[in-house]
Amino acid sequence: MIFKKTENIIVIGIGRLGAYLAGTLSERGFRVIAVDKLEDSFRKLPDNFSGYKVIGDGTDVNILKMADIENAYMVIVTTNKDNVNSLAAQIASRIYGIKQVYTRLNDIDKEKLIDGFNINVIYPFNLSIAEFNRLSSINI
Repeated sequence: MIFKKTENIIVIGIGRLGAYLAGTLSERGFRVIAVDKLEDSFRKLPDNFSGYKVIGDGTDVNILKMADIENAYMVIVTTNKDNVNSLAAQIASRIYGIKQVYTRLNDIDKEKLIDGFNINVIYPFNLSIAEFNRLSSINI
């Protein structure tokens, strides 16, 4: 698929991961809307971030409408709270029908909350185990 500058990508949770993704996607020409409850979080965005910033709860439908979720191509949820990530991802997938939804979950047992929905999950735990196995002579 060819990407266009007008395709909206919403990043909810502007910690280190969210800020990096929002900055990189913005640099690559996507229209990025960064959403976080804390205004101070936006300081983590790179200086060349050319997207939009929305202060508010990424699980609040009114905030998501301010972020133009109706026209979103992709939603990425990276807060530090699994329940928030699960809920925001479900709202994007189930209510707004976003086809590309990505979320980070720390607790692998939380997968059952979003199982069966069009949500792609990144588990830092699994990534760490895979990297340990790659680096060591012991496979876990």
